[in-house]
Amino acid sequence: MDGILIELPFASKNPHKLIEANIALRDYGVKLVPVDVEKLEIQSEDLEKIVTYAARYAYSILRKPVVVEDAGLFIYALRGFPGPYSSYAFKTIGIEGILKLLEGVSDRNAKFVSVVALALNESDIIVFRGEVEGSIALKPRGSEGFGFDPIFIPQGHTETFAEMGVWRKTLVSHRGNAFRRLGEWIVKNRDKLIRLL
Repeated sequence: MDGILIELPFASKNPHKLIEANIALRDYGVKLVPVDVEKLEIQSEDLEKIVTYAARYAYSILRKPVVVEDAGLFIYALRGFPGPYSSYAFKTIGIEGILKLLEGVSDRNAKFVSVVALALNESDIIVFRGEVEGSIALKPRGSEGFGFDPIFIPQGHTETFAEMGVWRKTLVSHRGNAFRRLGEWIVKNRDKLIRLL
């Protein structure tokens, strides 16, 4: 890399997402900077459609490349619920509500999915997806992280995301995976992106 740090607008008001994204991007010469743009979300079962729409809208306001991210927890025994509605489910029924729905359920398999969209303009939107399989813990564990982190145990680990801490979580998480894919794309397309910024 040529030492130039690319700063990209990030349409998110979630400080936890910003920290995790910047940890994942630190080796790619990219830093996300939060911008105060309303994240316009459509109702959809498809995270890709949600972030593509939100990125297009954010670009229409900023008129320069912008990054948007959305994520969901998909619990197989609940037919993928809460999925794209994870933020709403967290605000309404919370962790205890999810655990209540899983009472007596032996299949606790789940996955976290993160989808990142980079809008280069209103029609050129590139999408990056990250997933991590895992399971739902019997009770909340750990105090780090946010959202459903205290009940999600990534495959191959014994700790929940909330017990891992942000650095270790980002090494294995859905969000870390998606943002590293964005970083790889930026490394290959730096000149094009710099021209647009």
